[in-house]
Amino acid sequence: MATIYQVSELASVSLATVSRVINNNSLVSEKTKNKVLAAMKTLDYRPNTIAQSLASNRSNSVGILVSELHGSFYSSMMSDIELALREFGKHAIITAGHSEEKSEKEGVEFLLSRNCDALILHTEAVSDDYLIDLKKRNIPFVTVNRYIPEISSNCICLDNELGGYIATRFLLQQGHREIAYIAGPLWKTDANDRYKGHLRALAEFQVKPNPRLLYEGSFQEEGGQKGVQYFLETGIYFSAIACANDEMAAGAMSALREKGRHIPDDVSIMGFDNLVFSRYTYPKLSTINYPIAAIGKTAASWVLNNLYIDRKEDIQHLFTPELVVRDSVKNMNE
Repeated sequence: MATIYQVSELASVSLATVSRVINNNSLVSEKTKNKVLAAMKTLDYRPNTIAQSLASNRSNSVGILVSELHGSFYSSMMSDIELALREFGKHAIITAGHSEEKSEKEGVEFLLSRNCDALILHTEAVSDDYLIDLKKRNIPFVTVNRYIPEISSNCICLDNELGGYIATRFLLQQGHREIAYIAGPLWKTDANDRYKGHLRALAEFQVKPNPRLLYEGSFQEEGGQKGVQYFLETGIYFSAIACANDEMAAGAMSALREKGRHIPDDVSIMGFDNLVFSRYTYPKLSTINYPIAAIGKTAASWVLNNLYIDRKEDIQHLFTPELVVRDSVKNMNE
């Protein structure tokens, strides 16, 4: 097996230079870098990452904990984080917490046991106190889609309450008053905040919320389907449905079509997230833009800035949701 000494000798450079190339140090010229890489290829040399980790006290790996590994939302977030880290020679180790406290804690400990230099956490079930304690343990981490005042500098999130407000306000501005709402699991902070925003918009337009027009879904497509079935079974009239995410909106649209309802002529639909598929539904889905790519890249930048790279870069901790108007909402005022 080739050694770093042999690489140094073949490339006619110092051991320090070979080390800089291996660690992707920008101080090495392109010409010298290419000489070292050519020598490594000729000798079939592979850096000993364990030895590197022991020497530098860095594993160059970042742990990512998400609720699930499937779905457009999580795949987009993980992809953007991984690409941002890879640009600087860092690697991602990914695990899922499945929105369960025990699984989320096990996931955190698993990532720490793999000597991850830092963690990017999308947690829903662990308490604020658990995350506050994590910071007291001097573990570098940043949370995504969650705001905790005591550790605000470690949080990167969307203003979900404002997003819920904007979505329902738009429906109200289009003349809708009987608005059904399909929420995510209300024990989850983001789902609860979006529903609070929905209620704020109703109050602003002096519309009294009807408990029969609320269905607590799952954040999955099935939740949207079951929500529509529930509303239709109650027999109560509604001209629009605001959904707490795009997946449930897609499920609601499918269920309405199966019942012979036309969108938006019979029922208008509003989503939340602006996932890629929302622009390809029929009709195209009006929704709230959740800049998940930007948030993922920002989480990666937080890690890079705090651990690896000496650069001055302001980190945006709170993102503002934006209305995306397409074809799934009818203007009742016309």
